[in-house]
Amino acid sequence: MSFTPGIFSLDALLTSTFSVAIAEIGDKTQLLALLLAIRFSNKSAIISAILLATLINHFIAAWFGQWSIDWIDPQWSQYVVAGCFFAIALWVLIPDNIDDDDNRFYKLGAFGATFILFFIAEMGDKTQIATVVLAAKYQSLTWVVIGTTLGMLIANVPVVLAGHFSANKLPMALIHRGCALIFALLGIATLIY
Repeated sequence: MSFTPGIFSLDALLTSTFSVAIAEIGDKTQLLALLLAIRFSNKSAIISAILLATLINHFIAAWFGQWSIDWIDPQWSQYVVAGCFFAIALWVLIPDNIDDDDNRFYKLGAFGATFILFFIAEMGDKTQIATVVLAAKYQSLTWVVIGTTLGMLIANVPVVLAGHFSANKLPMALIHRGCALIFALLGIATLIY
């Protein structure tokens, strides 16, 4: 697959959006969004900071995905990408939690605290790793970043707006299994196509 800047890739956009939106349900960054929404009343600042932190984080991840796939023999790249999708499928079956409430950043206000905490929480997170793999698969940095960012917003904005929404009311085990299935299917599709 070759990288063609400016060419719209519906497949990259939709797959990135859908897979990250599903993977984000119950993820530690979604739990963080809930904690920040409870802590701060300025919801637009929280949402803006999530958008900016995700754009920067996922741009770096997508760039790395495209860069790294160029170093792998094209004969093997398909297997590496498929293997990564299978690994993410297993990873999403492990529920996330927030270890502790890092309130030292709260003095920065809703935007500053959200930006820093969200950016840090996304480092090495399954949605960031998924962004690396999606960019390697599709070689479409722009549409993968737009898609993964939309997926993050689709999953997190309702949580921020609802504020005291409880993820405990959702069938988390079923959602995690469905997400694992989606990533496993992406792995299979990568092997076939």
